[in-house]
Amino acid sequence: MKVMCLGGGPAGLYFAISMKLRDPSHEVVVLERNRSNDTFGWGVVLSDDALERMKKNDPKSTETIRGHFAYWDDIAVVHKGQRVVSGGHGFAGLGRKQMLIDLQERARELGVEMRFQTEFRSAEEYRKEYDLVVACDGINSLVRKEYAEIFKPDIDMRLCKFIWLGTHQKFDDAFTFLFEKTEHGWVWAHVYQFDADTATFIVECLPHTWDAWGFADMSKEETVATCQRIFAKHLGGHELMSNAAHLRGSAAWMNFPRVICERWYHGNVVLMGDAAATGHFSIGSGSRLAFDSAIALADYLHSEPTMEKAFERYQAERRVEVLRLQSAARNSLEWFENVERYLDLDPLQFVYSLLTRSQRISHENLRLRDKDWLEGAERWFQLASGVSENAPLRRPMFQPFALRGMTVKNRIVVSPMAQYKAADGCPTDWHFAHYAERAKGGAGLVYTEMTCVSPEGRITPGCPGLYDARHEAEWKRIVDFVHRETTAKICCQLGHSGAKGSTQLGWEEGDAPLASGNWPVMSASDVPWSDRNQAPKAMTRTDMDMVRDQFVASARMAERAGFDMLELHMAHGYLLSSFITPLTNRRTDEYGGSLENRMRYPLEVFHAVRATWPKDKPISVRISANDWVGEEGITPHEAVAIAAMLKEAGVDICDVSAGQTSKKARPVYGRMFQTPFADQIRNEAHMATMAVGNIYESDHVNSILMAGRADLVCLARPHLANPYWTLHAAGALGDHEEEWPAPYYPGRDQMWRLAERGDAVLGKV
Repeated sequence: MKVMCLGGGPAGLYFAISMKLRDPSHEVVVLERNRSNDTFGWGVVLSDDALERMKKNDPKSTETIRGHFAYWDDIAVVHKGQRVVSGGHGFAGLGRKQMLIDLQERARELGVEMRFQTEFRSAEEYRKEYDLVVACDGINSLVRKEYAEIFKPDIDMRLCKFIWLGTHQKFDDAFTFLFEKTEHGWVWAHVYQFDADTATFIVECLPHTWDAWGFADMSKEETVATCQRIFAKHLGGHELMSNAAHLRGSAAWMNFPRVICERWYHGNVVLMGDAAATGHFSIGSGSRLAFDSAIALADYLHSEPTMEKAFERYQAERRVEVLRLQSAARNSLEWFENVERYLDLDPLQFVYSLLTRSQRISHENLRLRDKDWLEGAERWFQLASGVSENAPLRRPMFQPFALRGMTVKNRIVVSPMAQYKAADGCPTDWHFAHYAERAKGGAGLVYTEMTCVSPEGRITPGCPGLYDARHEAEWKRIVDFVHRETTAKICCQLGHSGAKGSTQLGWEEGDAPLASGNWPVMSASDVPWSDRNQAPKAMTRTDMDMVRDQFVASARMAERAGFDMLELHMAHGYLLSSFITPLTNRRTDEYGGSLENRMRYPLEVFHAVRATWPKDKPISVRISANDWVGEEGITPHEAVAIAAMLKEAGVDICDVSAGQTSKKARPVYGRMFQTPFADQIRNEAHMATMAVGNIYESDHVNSILMAGRADLVCLARPHLANPYWTLHAAGALGDHEEEWPAPYYPGRDQMWRLAERGDAVLGKV
C-alpha cells in the first residue's frame, strides 16, 4: 500500500511507524512543511495508561521516549499564598521536540520516507497518486477545510486567552497550577517539567483581564516580559521564554478551538489527530488521542476486509473515545472559563474543585490517589458543617445542614416524584407507604411530590392536593409517622399546574390531554403546552389573587399537618414558572416583559406564603435554570439573577432543576447534567442550592458537595428503585454511623459483615 501522511507531528509519524510495523512492504511517505527540528510547543504530557498502549504497539519507540520523560506524582496548587499538594496522579512529560526526534528516528529506521520543508498540494491530488492519504495536518487542517462540506467540522472557539511559554525554573516535583490576582484581574499558569532543564509554562486568563492588561497592543517580547513580572515570585529569577518565532505581537496568544467532525473520511482520505478532533490542554489528551487513533487505524486497515470498512470502524469506535475525552475536556476548560466563581472558596475546597473539574476523578478515586489529603479535606468539610472536632470522620454526604431552625442529619434529599395515586386530591395508603419507606431509608430530607393548591391546579386526576380537610388529615398521618419513627425531615412541595394541567397519568401519555373530563386551565398567557393541549386562560388580576390565596391556604394546612419545610414549585412550565419564562409569558402589563416584571407575581406568592409560614421553618423554591432554547428562553446566566431575587426575598435555598418549560427544548443530557446550574447559582448568587438531575452514585454526591457545587443533593430514580439508598450507600462505604430503624438491625449487621468480607476478598482490608 502506498501511504501519504500529510503532517509530520505525533499523529503522522506514529501512524507511519504503526503501518510499517504491521507490514514493512508498505510505502509510507510523511510530508512536513517545517524543518525536522522545528517545533512550536514546549512539553507534552502522557499518562501511564497511554504509555502502556504505546508499549504494546511498539515497545522500542516507547522505551526510547520513556527514557526522556520527566515523571511526577503530585499536583500542586498555589493560590492566595498557600501551596496545596495532592499526590498519586501518575503523569509523565517530555519535550515535544525530543518526542518528534525520537519518532523521526524510529520512522527512519523502519523505512518511512520523510520530506521536510515541503508545502502540501491539495489532498485531491495526492489521493490519485496514493492508496491512502492521512490528514495529520493539525488544528488548522487544510485538508479538513478542503473537504469541509463532507467532513462538516464543528469548531467552537473557547473563551480564555492563553500563551505557550517555557522556563528554566525547576517545577520537577509536581504539576503546578499558579493563580495570581493582578491589578487587572486573575491570571493563572499550567506548569510542568518536561526535561532536566525546562518546564512548560502556559499562561491563561479571561478576555476581560487580557483586555485590561492591553496584551492586544503588546509585542511578543512585551507580553513575555509582562507574564514574567506577574509570576516573578514563582520563577526564582529565571526568565519566561517563547519559541514561536513565526508569530508576532498578540498572535502569540490563542483561543482554544474545540474541533469535532461529523465525518472523518472521504474516499481514501482520512482525518487523524487534531485535524479530526481536539482535546483541551488542561487534561493533556491531545497526544494521547493522536497515538491511540494511529494505533487503531493501523489495526483496522489490517483486520477489516476493505479500506471502507476500516474507515467505518475507525470513525465509529474512535469517535466514542474522542467524545468521552472531549466531554471531560469541556468540563475542564469550562471550569477555567468560570474560575473566578471559585477563587473565594477555602483553599482546600478550591483544590478539590480543580482536581475533580473534568469528572474523570471522583471522590473515592481521590482517596486511592492520596488518602491523607482527601481525609484532610473531608475533615475541613465536617468542621465547616458544625460537627465536633472529636467526632468520627465521615463523608460529606453524611454531614448535617441547617436551614433556619431545621437541621437535616445528612445532605441526601428524596426528590419530589409524582406517584399519580391520589383519589380526588387525597393521599392514599400508597403515599403513606411510599413516603414512610423513604423516610426510614436514611435520607435527611424527604420531599412530597408536587401537592396542588386547588382541584384545577392538579396536573392529573391522580395528583395529590392540600386544599381540603381530608387532604390535611392524610398528610398529617404521613408526617406524624415520619417524625415518630424516623429522623428524617419532610418538605411539602406546593404548586399549581397552570397550562400543563388536566393531563393523563404519567404512565399513560405524559402531558397529553385527558380523553374525557378535562377541566379548564389558566396560565400567565394563553400559550398552550402543545398543539394538542387546550389554550389556557390568561390570568386576570382576580385569578392571580385567587391562586395566591390558595397557596397561602395550602401553606397553613401544611403547617397544621406538621411539615418541616415548604417548597414553592416555580419550574417545569407550571403556573408560577409560566410567569418567569418568556416562552410562555406574553403579557404586556406589569407582569410581563422584563425579568423583574416576570418575577413580580411569583415573588408576590412567595411573600404571601412566607408571611403565614412559621419564621423558624425554611422555604425553598424550585426553578428551571435553563429552558434549553438558547437566548429565546431562560439561560443559566439569567437564572443567577432569578436566584438573587429569590434570595433577597427571603428564600432559604434554591432547588435547581432545568427545562420542561417548552416543547422546543433541546436539553443536553449526561450524568449530573444539571449540577452546573446549581454550581453557578451557589457561587455567583451566593445562595444555598440543591442539585438534581441524573445523580445516582455516592461518588456523585460527595464530589458535588466537597467541590462546593451545591449544599444538598437530590436523587429521584435511585430512590424509586431503592428506598434505602442512603443506608445502603453508607454500608458500602464502611460508614457505620448512619442510624437504622431498630427492627432492621439484624439486616444492617448482615450487610456490614458481607461488605467487610467483600472488601477482604478484594484486598481492601
